[in-house]
Amino acid sequence: MNPRIWLLALATFVTGMAENITVGILPALADGLDVPLGVAGQLTTVFSLSFALAAPFSPLLTRRLPLRRLLCAALAVFALCNLLAALAPGYTALLLARLGMAATSALTCLVCTLMATRLVPDTLRGRAIGVIFMGICSSLVLGVPAGMLLCDVLGWRGVFVGLSALAALVLLMAWRGLPQLQGSEPIALASYLRHLRDGRLVAAQLVSLLMIAGHFTVFAYLAPYAQHIAKVPAAWLAAVFAAFGIAGVAGGYVGGWMADRLGAGKAIVLAPLLYLASLLVLPFCASTPWLFIPAMMLWGALSWTTSPVVQSFLASRGNDTFPAGMSLNLSAMHLGVGLGSAIGGAVIGAASLAHTPWAGAALTVLAAGFAVRSVRGPHRRQAGSYRDRVPL
Repeated sequence: MNPRIWLLALATFVTGMAENITVGILPALADGLDVPLGVAGQLTTVFSLSFALAAPFSPLLTRRLPLRRLLCAALAVFALCNLLAALAPGYTALLLARLGMAATSALTCLVCTLMATRLVPDTLRGRAIGVIFMGICSSLVLGVPAGMLLCDVLGWRGVFVGLSALAALVLLMAWRGLPQLQGSEPIALASYLRHLRDGRLVAAQLVSLLMIAGHFTVFAYLAPYAQHIAKVPAAWLAAVFAAFGIAGVAGGYVGGWMADRLGAGKAIVLAPLLYLASLLVLPFCASTPWLFIPAMMLWGALSWTTSPVVQSFLASRGNDTFPAGMSLNLSAMHLGVGLGSAIGGAVIGAASLAHTPWAGAALTVLAAGFAVRSVRGPHRRQAGSYRDRVPL
């Protein structure tokens, strides 16, 4: 594997940390900004929705622009937005800074994934995408404890200063360590329309949305589920989340390996089936922590196989629309986060916390159905490969 892929993963890790980093510092943010806790919590929601809205427009910035320059510009604006957040005089200013963080995070994820697919041969493309999503996954998991640790030492403003400094460091590493790959050909509205007219590619997008929704139906409430349903002691929760994070990061690479070894078509069908099995096992292992924790780690690992598998499928089956399709897939992922969290909350309100895995399983069954549709439905013939048509 080209070592520069890991540098790209580091860039997605840094920008991705901004999404959930406010979760662990909500009390400090609420006190510092003099707003209710629920209002402070919307800083995470706004980030996710802004990311989903910005992602489809990100490919427009790759038109004839060198990708390394574009990545460094995104990291520079991300660092600036974090400095503005650290200096924010009130809630509105911090909210606007979060919008900038989300837009530049979406652009960073897209550019890093494009560069990763260009830096390796097609036989390693799935694993390269998997490494990028290892960075994204680890940022979502580690952002919460990292924010808490920095907040304890430097205060909530110091959290954003630390993110800004880290982004500046990665910017320098990227400028020195990455090649100046040329941007893609102009991406017009027609590219999105061609992608959305292909039923198999739309089905693959729905696999991402529904599987991630199924995951967050449980994950958004994992702490109370582990404590009250699985009877995991409160003192173990930090270790439980650490174990879950390690498993999730490993799952990103496993997903890329599956796509390379089995082929994108087989992998996109297998991934939701394996994930469904792990999710169905979870309630039966909730009777004791010693069974629940390994079952939870398996569930966490298989949940993060989704993104590299679907991205590999989009690259192999939608070559002429891959940049547009990838940006739409990033939006689908973040919409899945919001959908799953909302469904999980509704299930808890209407039934109980113990029913969230079953709701997640129902969404995963739908995802598996769309996965089969993506490989069996009618498919428009694609011309050439994305790598063949974009000059190095």
